[in-house]
Amino acid sequence: MNLSPNLIKHFADYLRLELSLSDNSVEAYCHDVHLFLQYLEAEKVSTDINAITQETIENFFAYLFDLNIGATSQARILSGLKSFWRYLTQEEIADKDPTLLISSPTLGRHLPEVLSYEEIQKMIDSIDLSQPTGHRNKAMIEVMYGCGLRVSELINLKISDIYKEDGFLRIFGKGSKERLVPIGDSSLKILFQYIEGARLHVNVKPKFTDTVFLNSRGTGLTRQMVFLIVKDLAEKNGINKAISPHTFRHSFATHLLEGGANLLAVQQMLGHASVSTTEIYTHISDELLRDTLTTYHPRFKK
Repeated sequence: MNLSPNLIKHFADYLRLELSLSDNSVEAYCHDVHLFLQYLEAEKVSTDINAITQETIENFFAYLFDLNIGATSQARILSGLKSFWRYLTQEEIADKDPTLLISSPTLGRHLPEVLSYEEIQKMIDSIDLSQPTGHRNKAMIEVMYGCGLRVSELINLKISDIYKEDGFLRIFGKGSKERLVPIGDSSLKILFQYIEGARLHVNVKPKFTDTVFLNSRGTGLTRQMVFLIVKDLAEKNGINKAISPHTFRHSFATHLLEGGANLLAVQQMLGHASVSTTEIYTHISDELLRDTLTTYHPRFKK
């Protein structure tokens, strides 16, 4: 038998009727199994229940790690998969349990902290817009969290790479790989409040006329400067976590996946696949990427 949405539905019935779990718990467990199924399909791995091995499961968690999913979230997903295989072996659907020897501590590699949506909003709200750098810093946080950008992608963002009418940013990631990332109306509005407002009062050096985020000298920001801005905002708001610019990218991925977003869509938006200008996404449409953010990202919800 293959792992399929129909099998997951039977698992949900079992959790609800046999174990009397709450609807929230049932939804959480099934979400974890759906994530694993999405991974198998994306990687073209066999979905035959008895062909899935411990190595398959471990590769799945390595994949989640590459997507910046933290140890706590990984542990929760593992719990869901363990429950699923207990069901499969109990019902004699599976011959063996590949999750049996996988324990949560092996997933606990160090990753940046995850900020809650409330913590991120608190940081954004605390930015003093009366200061010359206020609108710039607010736009930076909005773009990092709203689009899941690396700090290098943020500081190298060009005005000519903002497709305002379409609601996309063209991003050049690691190895100069190019991708288009959706940006929400709220984040886009704040970004242009900076570009068409405070940025106009900066004496821009010729080399940086197309660079979005500038310092007071009219040149591009450094990674260190962005780190200091983020650290200062965290301290100002009493957030006692090891915060860095990457924390916003990490939170972007975690919030989307925990909200039920498509795994492959999140992978594409984070830039883990090659993308060309004319063929925007190889396996997934730009409409689905936008729908993923609109539906699952807390910054997009009205």
